[in-house]
Formats: sequence, C-alpha cells, structure tokens
Amino acid sequence: MDHDTFIGQVQARARLDSRGSAEAATRATLETLGERIPASLAGNLAEQLPREIGEHLRRVATAPDQPDTGIRMDHGTFIDRVAERAGADRAKAAHEARTVMEVVGEATQGGMTDKVRQSLDDELARVLFAGSTGGIA
Repeated sequence: MDHDTFIGQVQARARLDSRGSAEAATRATLETLGERIPASLAGNLAEQLPREIGEHLRRVATAPDQPDTGIRMDHGTFIDRVAERAGADRAKAAHEARTVMEVVGEATQGGMTDKVRQSLDDELARVLFAGSTGGIA
C-alpha cells in the first residue's frame, strides 16, 4: 500500500474532511504507538509501512530526547496522548486511532499487527483493534 492510498483509506473510513486531518490522525496514533511498543517492534512495523508513515514510529522510537519506548500506559492515557497530538477530543481520537490501526493491519503482513497486539495490555489492544466501526473508548 502506498502513502496516498493509506491516507485516503484513513480519511474515508474515519469520515475526515481532509487529507490533512487523516495525516494528523495517522501521525498522532503512530507516534503514540511508537512510545508504547518496544523500539524493535516499532522499527519492524515501520519497515512494512510507506516510508512517510513509518517515520512516525521511528521518530519516537529513536528520538535522543525520548529514549524510552515500551512505556506502560493504559488505554485512557494512550487515547489522551493521541487526542493531544491530533488536537481532537477523546471520542474522535479513539475512533481515528482504531481506524489508523485497521489500515495498518491491511498494509502489513506476516502477523505484524498480531505482534503489536501481543505487546499491549488486553484493554488497550481491545480498544485499538476494534476497527473503524468499533465502539467509543
């Protein structure tokens, strides 16, 4: 999947009014995910995504001023961070994060999203992998 297709899918499924909004939702979700999962997993996931999109995972995982990855956070904290980064309310951020993860699942192969899911606590995994039609967190 290329960058334009990825962002177009996020925009359509999340019913966003612009590509810029889809870019912001993607960036916010993947930067936060990059903080949450181990750096090696973030790097592996980034390798399977379009370069511009994968950079959101790499930027956080390798930032010298933020060396910590695999930070434990519950689903509420995760969604709060996505909301802050995207400039959205919690309900919208949760929906957008689920949508981004749904498209990530379609853009990757080899069970990559299963590995991501396994690295998360059960509640956060349930929220993030509910899909674009899932309930509000």
